[in-house]
Amino acid sequence: MKESYFKKVLSFKYQDKTVQFRVAQELFSSHDVDGGSRFLLRTLGQRPLKAVKRVLDMGCGYGTLGLTLKAVDKQRTVHLVDRDGLAVDFAQQNVALNELDNVSVYGSLGYDDLRGGQFDLIVSNIPGKAGEAVITHLIQDARPFLAKNGRVAVVVVTPLVPLVEKLLERMPDTAVSLKESSANHTVFHYHFTAEPPASSPQNSFATGLYWRDIMSVSSRKLAFEMQTAFGLPEFDTLSYQTRLLFNILNGLPASPVNHLLVINPGQGHTAVAAWHRLQPQQISLVDRDLLALQTTAHNLQQNGCPAEIISSYHQIGLPPLPTPADLVIHPLRDSEGPKIAVARLNLLAEQLAPKAFAFIGANSHLISQVEQQMKRNGRLKPRQRKRRKGFSTLSLTPK
Repeated sequence: MKESYFKKVLSFKYQDKTVQFRVAQELFSSHDVDGGSRFLLRTLGQRPLKAVKRVLDMGCGYGTLGLTLKAVDKQRTVHLVDRDGLAVDFAQQNVALNELDNVSVYGSLGYDDLRGGQFDLIVSNIPGKAGEAVITHLIQDARPFLAKNGRVAVVVVTPLVPLVEKLLERMPDTAVSLKESSANHTVFHYHFTAEPPASSPQNSFATGLYWRDIMSVSSRKLAFEMQTAFGLPEFDTLSYQTRLLFNILNGLPASPVNHLLVINPGQGHTAVAAWHRLQPQQISLVDRDLLALQTTAHNLQQNGCPAEIISSYHQIGLPPLPTPADLVIHPLRDSEGPKIAVARLNLLAEQLAPKAFAFIGANSHLISQVEQQMKRNGRLKPRQRKRRKGFSTLSLTPK
């Protein structure tokens, strides 16, 4: 499954070290190490870093910043975190590729899921499309995770500079030790001059940082409310793909399902609809987007689903499921294409109950490509297809 994402290996020279990176097409800057990361590393190379023994790379991508800093001082302990499970997977591959130890790579929504105490240096190439609330969180909320004399070094694209400047100016007890600009990026180094508060840091997801609006959803036999999140699609209107999947759910017998598996749940519309319609005894959620997993689990619980029956898996591919799935709902990612979709469906075939149904949805062109490949050499049998305004759903069953 991992090889389906693989694009190429990049080589990056920094100081006297060469670091190699396996990259995926869908990750940021898969053609080459981006200019912002190069610029940030160059500014760090001009500062004394011998005392830096614990590094956090926030939003690590495939590991450019954290693994490069580890390569130049192998005594360091480095944590790399990202919301995207694909980034986590490729960063883990790059730890192995460069034969590095004392490196931890895992998923985290901002600072929410950090492990292992405080850091001497936090670095981040802040995404240009992160949104003001998330950028504010990344800039301001680093304080509790810095060791004494620790610092933060971030790089942002030029349009974000006024926002970051405003945030740093308004933050009490904050000193900017470096601000340096290029044609497209600006780097800020800063630190806090006061001790962090004694209270535990707040969880950004729990405080509603990502919340958008409450959305009312109705479709024939289904009616419920959803908390939508910034950064996820379908925040105000259901896609035709989701409507087609709703039609399938409305047409299923209203009998309990033992194990529901939802892949790529997004805001959680189809998962919540299936919960209301079928009352599954167990729900597994799989997505590379940690925000989608947490938002879907939240919406399920807000709609009366017990938390103890929900299992979330932040990853690409599929995890080993505790029991075979009876019903699978799988909106495909258009950007991943047929190769990855077919690879995942073939993995899925190993974990289905004998009489299970899997329903996939996407644009009609992608569904046609997947259907043709599954007919030729797939491990699931295509059954019924439904179309609406350029989108399709396809049902599949074990052969």
